[in-house]
Amino acid sequence: MMSTFDKNNLSGLVGKHLVYTYDNGWNYELYIKNANTVDYRIHSGMVGNRWVKNQHAYIVRLAQDVYKVSWTEPTGTDVSLAVNLTDKIFHGTIFFPRWVMNNPEKTVCFQNEHLEEMAQYREAGPAYPTEVIDEFATLTFIRDAGENNDSVIDCPASELPADFPANLKN
Repeated sequence: MMSTFDKNNLSGLVGKHLVYTYDNGWNYELYIKNANTVDYRIHSGMVGNRWVKNQHAYIVRLAQDVYKVSWTEPTGTDVSLAVNLTDKIFHGTIFFPRWVMNNPEKTVCFQNEHLEEMAQYREAGPAYPTEVIDEFATLTFIRDAGENNDSVIDCPASELPADFPANLKN
């Protein structure tokens, strides 16, 4: 029997603005800008207040309302996220190079303004041993912000209103 599932249809995820909290308490925000680009902002955790725009990502559809979003940061950190929109469940696996674990504060910035610096840190290392963070998360906020909307993530978390994300229109 021929499957009617369209694994290439990303329309259910592209344009989505997601806020989620890992079971370890870390709060993150992800905007699926288009079929191969994400913006994200980290609210709390080891690298809280870091934010990034126009990160190239590999985005695939695994099942109805289930997607995988993966990328390698200029820091050398690898990220792979499974997003289940129906059940509001996230699973993230983050592979931190040793230098980020040793000095996370070096990455807390608007990364786009520090790409050369991130590359220098990455090259200086050390890369190993890699620290793997493998956590489930709960999607606490989902809205459709449209495709290629640069206003979704446009400042560090520290500049957001106290009632974020309740202040956003869903």
